[in-house]
Amino acid sequence: MKSLDMRIPESMTSEVLEIASRNYANHSQTYSASELIQAGSEAQIPAEFIQYAIQEVQTQKQRRQQQRKVLAIVGASILAISGIWSIWTYNSFSRRASQVEAQWAQVENQLQRRADLIPNLVRVTQAYTEHEKEIVSVLQQSRQAYLQADTPKEKAAAVEQVNEAINHFQDYVANNPQLQSSQLFTNLQYEIAGTENRLAVERMRYNQAVQWYNQRIQQFPNSVLASGLGFQTQPFFQATTTEP
Repeated sequence: MKSLDMRIPESMTSEVLEIASRNYANHSQTYSASELIQAGSEAQIPAEFIQYAIQEVQTQKQRRQQQRKVLAIVGASILAISGIWSIWTYNSFSRRASQVEAQWAQVENQLQRRADLIPNLVRVTQAYTEHEKEIVSVLQQSRQAYLQADTPKEKAAAVEQVNEAINHFQDYVANNPQLQSSQLFTNLQYEIAGTENRLAVERMRYNQAVQWYNQRIQQFPNSVLASGLGFQTQPFFQATTTEP
């Protein structure tokens, strides 16, 4: 024990006295078994009943302590399981979201390839006629609209404009036998058809990835975690392709 002559700072005095008072009160409120038996005898309670009561109270206290320990272990286990589930689910969301982004990149590749065919269509048109400025303008405007689009929704709207432009060009070709016989136009037709086929495949894969992702984050209880982490449903790409 430290020396009783040790000086205690004034700032600690009130706290020391408070703790000492509480400990003394707890100590003064305890009783020995003999004291309880003596008190029981004054109330004409046999000693064996007092001893039995002491044992029962001690047993109940131990049981409550065990129950609290079990509850603490169960609570810790639930927290641990919840944490593991949250991490696993977050990683699952991230993986699905990455798949959607990757598939959209493939769709964009084909859309870009398709838009890049428009300058060739313009050159073919200008090579065979100088009077179809309207077709040239429609083609150029549609490509510019696609290049300015950013989101899947904007891309879908721009693709519709590209579709209309290409369809308009093909209607013009149908009434121009000289252009139909052009080898350059024939080559473009093959490129358009090939691009449409690849775009259809990539669009299907993208929509499948979006479906899997949306289903994942909309299922309960995943939806609660997804909302809190900022994961949102993604739109499907519904743009139609043109007929080659």
